[in-house]
Amino acid sequence: MSDRRFPELTPETMTDEQRQVAEAIQAGPRGAGLRGPFNALMRSPQLCDLVQRVGAYVRFGSSIPQPLNELAICMAGRKWGAQYEFYAHRRLGIEAGLSPAILDSVANGRRPEAMSSDETIVYEFVMSLLGTGHVPDPRYQAVIDRFGERGVMDLVGAVGYYSLVSMVLNVAQVPLPEGVEPPLKPL
Repeated sequence: MSDRRFPELTPETMTDEQRQVAEAIQAGPRGAGLRGPFNALMRSPQLCDLVQRVGAYVRFGSSIPQPLNELAICMAGRKWGAQYEFYAHRRLGIEAGLSPAILDSVANGRRPEAMSSDETIVYEFVMSLLGTGHVPDPRYQAVIDRFGERGVMDLVGAVGYYSLVSMVLNVAQVPLPEGVEPPLKPL
């Protein structure tokens, strides 16, 4: 599966610098392959390396529990209309224990019903951040009280990182796997 705008890089077509970054990605927690945004990002190897290291933390080292982190990630994907992002992280969210109904509501631009208190705290914080670029004091305080200062920064990091990834995916026109229906409809 190749990006529509960036031909798939292979070890033979990569520069030495690109090969080093590809090896670092493959040696990390993501495993093999330059999936998602990485084929496109490799056009700027230094940026790609920095981005992939931030992403490894956001996905695998965050203080936010995985289902809630995936909720924030899917919300960023919805904001930017990133089909591939939402598709990939919807699956990861469900595997982590997030209700498909919550993610379906996010995909449809609606507030999910029947969220847990933690899901509500994350949803409201991320909605404010993505909607206005700001977070009102009560929503900030709810995250502080539940997840602490690190949790606030980890949520901001997830939203910011996956906003960047969503933009890269959209610019590169990374396609969904063959036969997969686009999960996001225009709002």
